[in-house]
Amino acid sequence: MPSTPLLRFLRFAALSLLFTGFATLSIAQEAAPASETKPAAAESKPSPATPGMSMTLPPLPPDAHVDQSITLNGKVLHYTATVGTLPVRDEKGALAGEVVYTAYTVEGKNRPVTFAFNGGPGASSVYLNLGAIGPKRVAFGDQNDSPSDPATLTDNPGTWLDFTDLVFIDPIGTGFSRSLVPEAEAKKLFYTPTSDVEYLSRVVYDWLVKNDRLEDRKYIIGESYGGFRCPRMTSYLQTQLGVAMNGVVLVSPYLNPAINSQGDISPLPWMMTLPSIAAAHLEREDKLTPDAMAAIIHYTETDYASALMQGRSDPTAEQAMIQHVTEITGLDPVFVKRSGGRLETQAYLREVYRAEGKLASRYDPNVIAWDPFPFAPNQRNDDPLLNSIIAPTTTAMVDFVTHTVGWKTMARYNALSYAVNAAWASNDDLRSGSTQQLRDAVATDPKMWVLIAHGWGDLSCPFMGSILTVNQMPAMGDPTRVQVHEYPGGHMFYTRKESQQALRKDVIQMFDRH
Repeated sequence: MPSTPLLRFLRFAALSLLFTGFATLSIAQEAAPASETKPAAAESKPSPATPGMSMTLPPLPPDAHVDQSITLNGKVLHYTATVGTLPVRDEKGALAGEVVYTAYTVEGKNRPVTFAFNGGPGASSVYLNLGAIGPKRVAFGDQNDSPSDPATLTDNPGTWLDFTDLVFIDPIGTGFSRSLVPEAEAKKLFYTPTSDVEYLSRVVYDWLVKNDRLEDRKYIIGESYGGFRCPRMTSYLQTQLGVAMNGVVLVSPYLNPAINSQGDISPLPWMMTLPSIAAAHLEREDKLTPDAMAAIIHYTETDYASALMQGRSDPTAEQAMIQHVTEITGLDPVFVKRSGGRLETQAYLREVYRAEGKLASRYDPNVIAWDPFPFAPNQRNDDPLLNSIIAPTTTAMVDFVTHTVGWKTMARYNALSYAVNAAWASNDDLRSGSTQQLRDAVATDPKMWVLIAHGWGDLSCPFMGSILTVNQMPAMGDPTRVQVHEYPGGHMFYTRKESQQALRKDVIQMFDRH
């Protein structure tokens, strides 16, 4: 795969991260009854479950439910966990795929509902589910977490379930969700940015109708590439399907890919990476604070950007910039000088721990692993964090679905599908991002709020990209309706207890506005 920043992201991102935060089907599903939850067995047909896989697929099980509880803030919260399917149909009304979801609901009136999507493309929703906001969690993504550790589920103190019902949706080719059409048709129906948004929006609509929840408050959360799809989904739901979201939460979003181009003449790509690299250094020195990061952000937006723009026309400013970048990153002065103060992500991740024979993760530079090829000119293995999270999340989710909930299937579960990622259309539609749709959705609904959440150390979807993007948005009445919040950690900053609790607090404040 060519080593461009975009393709590296599509290879590494999920969030996520990663999840995080490691990035289709333009269909008219109106022919499908909204109450239909599962196709008849006769409708299953020979097809690829994921791109490149051909088999005769047995029918998926009927929806399954289990009553569970969690102790949260000293109180017991009872809820129902449901694993179910929703059909996806092509423009002629023929069954084209089946989307599997996991829902957690609590009895009570006026309960809002939140729909959750991870990214990739090719990531299931397991990372938000069992890492961030679901009622149970499994350990993954932090330093010293091992893929072979017991994948034990425990109560999640950062869950959102006490103030909103939760529906985690796995796009086609991820989790247990599957295509029922040949590979070439699946690429057109499921694996482009626009068709992805359209069929997943219809899935949200169908779930609301099926469960009689259209009148309830509705929210959406997307991590990583999910942060790309959710603004588009919000706009599409508003204007095409007639369903309005009260609020949007974007976690480590892949929001504005174009900002990361033209690094030879534009300062923007380097303005995105420098603050996260500096944050990782501050954290290693136990000096990471909001005040310290405010100073880094100010420098990035002023003297750093100015020195990059002036280039060789002002050697004094250039030299001062290189010296200051060396100071705030803790990197070898020779490395910084040779890079001209422009710190490319993969080069930095090898350099920062090269003396120890280790690699840092682009999702969190303070999560490190041994470099299996330390003498190779370029990194030869995948991201160390990304590789480590597949086993615990897959094991925990499959056991929960098949054993705890009792939704019995022998199908493969794809926590992160590289086949889907490889099949994804990398075109102008992808590169255009979703900033326009975010602006459109906010302009359309003056009561909708957006919270964009980032970990300071994330180099997969750096927080500075969202700050630069949001700073250019018009106020549209109240500029606080779209906010960027940062927390210690990386792409999946929610694996840190304090950061997860801070996110929960900020989201509760947003929900309280409605």
